[in-house]
Amino acid sequence: MRTLYILPCLLPLLTGCQGEEAAPALTVRPVKSMVVQPFGAQPVSFSGSVEPQISTDFSFRILGRMVDRRVNVGDSVAAGAILATLDPSVQEQDVQAAEAAVVSAQASLSNATGVATRQQALKASNVSTQAEVDQAEQSLQSTSSAVLQAEAALGKAREQLGYTRLAAGTPGIVTAVSAEAGQVVSPGQTVLTIARPDLRDAVVDLPDSFATALDLGATLRVRLELDETVTAEGIIREVAPLADPVTRARRVKIALRDPSDGFRLGSIVQVALPIGAEEALALPASAILRRDSKAFVWVVPDGSDTVSLRPVDVRQEADGRFAVLNGLKAGERVAVAGANTLANGQRVKIEEASR
Repeated sequence: MRTLYILPCLLPLLTGCQGEEAAPALTVRPVKSMVVQPFGAQPVSFSGSVEPQISTDFSFRILGRMVDRRVNVGDSVAAGAILATLDPSVQEQDVQAAEAAVVSAQASLSNATGVATRQQALKASNVSTQAEVDQAEQSLQSTSSAVLQAEAALGKAREQLGYTRLAAGTPGIVTAVSAEAGQVVSPGQTVLTIARPDLRDAVVDLPDSFATALDLGATLRVRLELDETVTAEGIIREVAPLADPVTRARRVKIALRDPSDGFRLGSIVQVALPIGAEEALALPASAILRRDSKAFVWVVPDGSDTVSLRPVDVRQEADGRFAVLNGLKAGERVAVAGANTLANGQRVKIEEASR
């Protein structure tokens, strides 16, 4: 049996190797960070779209087959312009029949008037009896009523003929069509939709916590998604009283004041909502570290690559962010991700957090 001997000169080398393996490696952890700013300097933005305040569905009042539609989506129409027509054959025949009925009733009235006049003359000469005079007067009144009835029927027939033409009540832009030529449409069935382009809203769907914090009549800034330099002032005119049962969001309508031509119907816009006290410093919830019911943040001093833990006093706002009451100043940088995995004095690699 062989015995393994370790030379004394090798012992320091072996122990030195074991010491290098046990030493903890110095790691640099990448963290997302942000510069602390007031609520007013970093408002929350939500996407929405430009929609008309007034949009009207146009439909025929009678049943019929549509033979013509003169406008398409995107066309501008003037007040009184004919939009579509129905086949007027039946209504034209009704008008002709009503006109003939009026002529017949007027002829009967003329004859009854002559008879009544003669009976009055004969009665004055004691040739006719009072019964014959009364009968002539009754016939005259009956034929007079028949003329009124025939004229009313003619007016109704002409009105029905007018219903075969669908006219625009106000100027606007066609935003949708729902029927084509050759289709049989029912009374009240939507044929097309016209919107007024001069009155426009920015419409956004907001979480309940945001929507309830808004006041009717408050002013907001609205900008185009494609061009941030194009902005318009908006007034909150409507907040949905109930949240959508599916998305749990409330629809908010913001009336645009004198918007530029860039705010076309259907354009995507961004609406900034300065929630909370505008002068208070704002922090996202991910930046807050809770220990023993106290709040802390990891601060990255200027020119340093290490983090230090600092206690702060915060208050949660309606939008989910926190207002800093004490412990931080505007312009200081804090870590906003991985707060639970950092250690005091740990080296970090700074990455800007996306807004």
